Amino acid sequence: MQKTVRLIDVADLAGVSKSTVSQYLNGRFDYMSEKTKERIKLAIGELDYVPNPIARSLKMNKTKTIGVIVRDITGFYTSRTIRGIDDYCKKNDYNVLIYNTDVDPQIEAKSLDTLYQLRVDGIIIASSGQNTKLIDKYINNGLPIIHFQLEHDGNEKNIIVSDYRKAAFEATEYLIELGHKRICFLTQDFQSMKSRQDRYLGYVDALEKYKIPVDEQLVQYWDRKLGFQQTPKSMLEATNPPTVFFTQHLPITTELLTAFNNENISIPDDVSLLAFDELPMAEYLKVPITVITQNPYEVGREAAKLLLDNINDNEMPPQKIIIPCSFIKRDSCKSIAS
Repeated sequence: MQKTVRLIDVADLAGVSKSTVSQYLNGRFDYMSEKTKERIKLAIGELDYVPNPIARSLKMNKTKTIGVIVRDITGFYTSRTIRGIDDYCKKNDYNVLIYNTDVDPQIEAKSLDTLYQLRVDGIIIASSGQNTKLIDKYINNGLPIIHFQLEHDGNEKNIIVSDYRKAAFEATEYLIELGHKRICFLTQDFQSMKSRQDRYLGYVDALEKYKIPVDEQLVQYWDRKLGFQQTPKSMLEATNPPTVFFTQHLPITTELLTAFNNENISIPDDVSLLAFDELPMAEYLKVPITVITQNPYEVGREAAKLLLDNINDNEMPPQKIIIPCSFIKRDSCKSIAS
């Protein structure tokens, strides 16, 4: 078994005190002579000394580690958000621990407990909305927690979200200007989640601006387990069908495209499509899809920045940061006669 090299061993070999070696390791060596620094450096190399991060973190009361809790680590949006978080943390000498919940509140709660026990300096979370009391408990215990992607009741203390309402308004307005009045808003249940409500409100804002009545039959729902409330084919075969589908989530879009392919429904000849969230390699599809994209890398970077700012200043007031979306026009939406 390899012998553990201690700080005192480095100090003895270098002919200095433990305190001097500790100052060197923490970068506080401006007062040291070049000879002293060189002796310590050579001693560390000869002994192959590696500082004990746990002992150092206990002494500093910081672990230089944060936790990130996401719903689906493989998601196109999520993976890019994590990259933004990780890049910012690397530049600031922070490590990142990532936990995946698969949209399971119990796994989310366990992830929160584990990260707290690991003494992370803070957490970034795309929460289910089912563990509010637990999150508030840890915040009250002094653990900084930053929400991103999803806003549930509007009471999240620190949060980074995309400008959902404005993006949905601009997308709906674009469709109306193309001549579309029968716009199917295809969404998940949004009554309990502000982020989804904001998209709906943006859609309604645009309809009201152009004096188009809101038709509740055109607000259709998709469930992660059950699929579509009505099949796309049955909607298109109705007496007064939609001329465009406006999907609100990447899994909805991919399932809709699968249904179109199975039923030989052509985009945009049979119906137009505008999607919220970029599709992987969307520009290479047979008909490139017009999308709203949320700039996830920037969301991740801003979430990491806000968390580290809170770690370094526990008196910071709560902040809600809204990141603009981007609108990418491609070929899936056609102009129709009024």
